[in-house]
Amino acid sequence: MMNVVTNSCICNILMTIWAAVTGAWEDSGVGHGVRALGRGISSTVRGSGLCQFLWREGTLPKSWPQSITNRVMTFLLNVPCAICRWIYRAGRKLWDGSLVFRGVAAICGNPFLLLGLFLAVMLMVPHASWDNRYALVGALALTALFAVGSGPKTSLRLEPGAFGPYYIFFMGFICYAFLASLSWSQSVRFVGFHLAAFLLAVLAVSSVKKYEQLQLVVVLAVAGLTVAALYGCYQGVVGVPVVANQQDMLVNKGMPGRVYSFFDNPNNFAELLAMMTPFNYALFLNAKTWRGKLAALVSFGVCGAALGFTLSRSSWLGFALATVVFIAFWNWKLIPVFIALGICCIPLLPETIYNRILTIGNTEDSSTSYRFAIYKASGVLMEDYWLRGVGLGSDILTKTFRGYPPMFDGNFPIHTHNNYLQVWAETGLFGALSFIAALLYQLKAGTKAFVSCGDKRVKNLLAAAVAGFCGILLISVAEYTWFYARNMFIYFFLFGVITACVKLARKTSQE
Repeated sequence: MMNVVTNSCICNILMTIWAAVTGAWEDSGVGHGVRALGRGISSTVRGSGLCQFLWREGTLPKSWPQSITNRVMTFLLNVPCAICRWIYRAGRKLWDGSLVFRGVAAICGNPFLLLGLFLAVMLMVPHASWDNRYALVGALALTALFAVGSGPKTSLRLEPGAFGPYYIFFMGFICYAFLASLSWSQSVRFVGFHLAAFLLAVLAVSSVKKYEQLQLVVVLAVAGLTVAALYGCYQGVVGVPVVANQQDMLVNKGMPGRVYSFFDNPNNFAELLAMMTPFNYALFLNAKTWRGKLAALVSFGVCGAALGFTLSRSSWLGFALATVVFIAFWNWKLIPVFIALGICCIPLLPETIYNRILTIGNTEDSSTSYRFAIYKASGVLMEDYWLRGVGLGSDILTKTFRGYPPMFDGNFPIHTHNNYLQVWAETGLFGALSFIAALLYQLKAGTKAFVSCGDKRVKNLLAAAVAGFCGILLISVAEYTWFYARNMFIYFFLFGVITACVKLARKTSQE
């Protein structure tokens, strides 16, 4: 297979073009200027007081591992593990003599495998067959199996403290938002969503002890998404009906229907692709065989094509940002080359995608103008609830909106169309601040771990995770990405992967 690829005229032409472009860039005056400017900026920034202040480990994160709050929370979460260890020790001879128990213990002793399989299945279940309660049941079941596996395998323990203080504070404000909700009955199901997301993030960190385990989790999740992407490509080829409320046909005249695969909405599908597709960059670089590299390329091609078929402009921008961030981690000097090649490739795009790109920022597009109407209505509501919030979940927010004047078309928003504004509206000012702090701390921790990590495989996976996370953070400015709960679960799984990479990076730096 490698001979075929090596001898391919197309591959040789592409490699020749790439070598010519990069060679010309390296030797060009602009290239020398950019590198000199970069070195100057880098040295200036590294030496600045602001950079040193931002880069240093804060007092709160530094003291967090030994804090009473962290110790109590870790102890409580690990009570099931402690019970399972006690039961195992009490009847060790009986358990070790049972073939059934040894089989169960072998499976439960590898929770990363169970987590990866669960994520793969979750991404392949059609929308009509999916119930968000499955995620909560699955997360609780995975946690219970984790506890069973910790009986004979005492190294297994849940590690919520690995996230640092801010995400835990945010979860505390989630509890507050439920207790202070204007309607408990309309908020209670969202407690289950956040609990499932939290457990999936904790399991992503706690299940992983070495790189190969984390890679398997990621590979299984990407495999599940690739299956969904294949179905999305099939929809794109055979065509799907045009849904009027998903694209303004006056501005998008002649465009085909937007694919959605196993999910309810094209934007939901596109957001998953934007978050997870960057992992293919790392899997390609880390693959030791040509089969692994080929699989990563195929997955990337399928997911990229499906992302195009969704016609989701915000996710295109998010994925573009994710790619730039990954390149910046890998070799920031290639960013100008990437941007130049991207601009040159625009005329080569399919006409529907090219025309869709031209509508970005067009206020005559009803979906764009409608967002501004939603933001205006949200601003009126926030005048009354900016401090305390209305309570947890989009249901109670929708109900609260109905107590205010409707939008220009007589309808009321069902959410704020912005993750950050939505969290603020639900949890209040301090909940929003803790959320922003958790995001910034996560990006900072990931960047610092990348710099200090000695394992290139972990660095590549960490770069991909941070890149995908940056992509979804940008998308979240124009979309409420948690409205579809499966996206929320993958969002926090990605959050957990970053923390798992940070843990592995610190381990390699200490060896």
